[in-house]
Parts: sequence; structure tokens; C-alpha cells
Amino acid sequence: MKINMTATNMELNKEIRDYIQEKMEYVEKFLGNTPIIQCDFEVDLTTHHHNKGKIYRAEANLSVPGDLLRVEKTEKNILKAIDKVKDHLARIAKKYKEKKEQR
Repeated sequence: MKINMTATNMELNKEIRDYIQEKMEYVEKFLGNTPIIQCDFEVDLTTHHHNKGKIYRAEANLSVPGDLLRVEKTEKNILKAIDKVKDHLARIAKKYKEKKEQR
């Protein structure tokens, strides 16, 4: 799967790119034979506030035929934010596939 990755206010290094790729391939298997039209993944460092510290945001947009599967999560650790997006997106993908099979 080809993923369009973007980062705002932070550097998107190879480690994070590989981690995102691995997690999105995990989600892809829940869709089965459903083609993925486009996959966008964005990570963002949202704040440098002195009381809150660094807060990371991860967002995934998965375009599938007839629908857009979108998840956004925030966390203090970028890898945890990506994991939360993966988990939620896997649940949404399962529901989408089940709904599609019922039709």
C-alpha cells in the first residue's frame, strides 16, 4: 500500500515512516479484497506549552469505494498516537467490511 505521509512541526524520520507503514499494513488485512483508493497519514506536534509538554497528533484517512475511513488521536508519545490510530482504524475497517459483505 502506498501511503502519503506528512509531518507538521516535526521531522518525519525513517523510523517513524517505517512504523507507520507497518501499522497501516496491519489495518489493510482487515479490509480483505477491498481496494484502497488513497491512504493519507499525518503526524503533528501540536503544542510546546510549558505546562502540557509535547502533544502529538496522528491522523489517518483511508479512501475506500463509497466511503472515507478517518481516525484522529492525540497522545504524549508519537508512537502511542500511531498505535491508537491503528487500533481504532482496524475496528472501523472490520465494520466496513462486514457491512459491505451484508449488502
